[in-house]
Amino acid sequence: METPTAQPAQPTFRRYKDGDAKPLPWQQEIFDADHSHKCPTYIQSTPPCQGSCPSGEDIRGYLNIVRGIEKPPMGADGKPSMPWQEYAWRRLTEANPFPSVMGRVCPAPCETGCNRNEVEDHVGINSVEHFLGDYANANKLAYRVPQVSTGKKVAVIGGGPAGLSCAYQLRRMGHAVTIFDEHEHLGGMMRYGIPGFRTPRDVLDAEIQRILDLGVTFEPDTTVKRADTPLTDEGFDAVFLAVGAHVGRRAYIPAGESARILDAVGLLHDMEGAEPPQLGRRVVVYGGGNTAIDAARTAKRLGAEEAVIVYRRTRERMPAHDFEVQEAEEEGILLRWLETITQADEGRIVVEKMELDETGFPQPTGETEELEADTVILALGQDADLSLLEGVAGIEVQDGVVQVGEDMQTGHPGIFAGGDMVPAERTVTVGIGHGKQAARCIDGWLRGEPFEHAPRPPLATFDGLNTWYYADAPRAEGEQLEIVRRTSSFDEVQHGLTEDNALFEARGLGVFVFLPGERTFRAPLHLGLPMLEEHRHRNAYVTYLHLAHAFPTTNRGISAV
Repeated sequence: METPTAQPAQPTFRRYKDGDAKPLPWQQEIFDADHSHKCPTYIQSTPPCQGSCPSGEDIRGYLNIVRGIEKPPMGADGKPSMPWQEYAWRRLTEANPFPSVMGRVCPAPCETGCNRNEVEDHVGINSVEHFLGDYANANKLAYRVPQVSTGKKVAVIGGGPAGLSCAYQLRRMGHAVTIFDEHEHLGGMMRYGIPGFRTPRDVLDAEIQRILDLGVTFEPDTTVKRADTPLTDEGFDAVFLAVGAHVGRRAYIPAGESARILDAVGLLHDMEGAEPPQLGRRVVVYGGGNTAIDAARTAKRLGAEEAVIVYRRTRERMPAHDFEVQEAEEEGILLRWLETITQADEGRIVVEKMELDETGFPQPTGETEELEADTVILALGQDADLSLLEGVAGIEVQDGVVQVGEDMQTGHPGIFAGGDMVPAERTVTVGIGHGKQAARCIDGWLRGEPFEHAPRPPLATFDGLNTWYYADAPRAEGEQLEIVRRTSSFDEVQHGLTEDNALFEARGLGVFVFLPGERTFRAPLHLGLPMLEEHRHRNAYVTYLHLAHAFPTTNRGISAV
């Protein structure tokens, strides 16, 4: 019997066929890379910026669009169907409908997590977000109205960042949404807790109106007495509770009858009225958070010659954001550390100096000092009014906040909660993230298909990189209003980036090159690789290639970042 001649094994995939002379586009090279063990394997990792964003924005996605790595889809005429600015904005607003507001007030944990902090300074993600949001407002961009209705109705109680975010996402899913709020205008703490010099009201109004234009109904000046009433009496299928922390905490301070003591939340709320409050020439703010900083800066703009913040701890323990403290000091706000107010009377207060004990906790010293003060403003924290939960079965409250499960649902079926009402950091970005998460869970609950998070890929951390080459590129900054105008008006302080600056700020330093058996390297710009442009880049370190098998070193894996 004749033995058959052994045939050489045929490769399962050939990237280039006989006669091919032109290489594929680099994006196709990467995404087709797993066809063969001889090619790099594309690995998706979570950028640390994206992993740090409470709103869950696709930061890598919209920065790639701004960089020009991802292009807008082509129309039937062979031209881009939209400008890159609009394409990036639409990608951003899939998660967050308030890019213009957030670009101004977000504490930017994404920038804290940015890998570039290990090089020289983070990428100005907030600044790019600010730019894209302002572009959308200036060009009157609108969301696409859903064409399909599910027939389900959801009541959202509270029109702040969490409530508006939830309403926005639910409406895009095809549900009918009604927002109930006790105020005349929507915005919650974005309007009634953040001064206009940080969030211009025309910017806020534009982004709110864009949500209403989707078909969301708003019932102003409406107080919902019981959280379950929309379910039992009004035909709603689900309720999302998003009542903000509008109640200022009080502290016992011995005070004379003529002492003028206000709370910071009430002061900032009253700034939206027809007549701003009169505070006098000397104002003392008691507290150390962002609300205390905002109250002091507001007092300065209302004509106070002297605005002083008294805080019982040290600067390092102050919860206010660093950039807010810096801006306050630039405007002449005085800060007194390790002091507490022990008495208030007409035109004066008494403060007692504190000192840290061995555990770092402030203790009274008995040493006092008298300060002049026409008005004392308390900024000692805030709480949400939970009276609408009284008598509602199944809802558990601990330490002034509502307990919810991973699906954001309370113990009462069909009632969900988020934002300031639940245990979490009380920021606008956290509220927006809660709204998005609750909308997904409500949608799943209404459909009978519980929402499940997709597994998140591991972080692409800096310790996995060998950055043997990089070019310093200082972060682009928008202009600020001059000090004289800042303290005499409520004009916006921080201006946005120009288009050129936004393009520069979003770009990367170069590309990552991966060699068999070695760690990650970044290639210098002068290699002349086809995906690079002549621009000097900034880098977010977001994707990389992994070489699953060894191959000749002339075949290197490349990934743009």
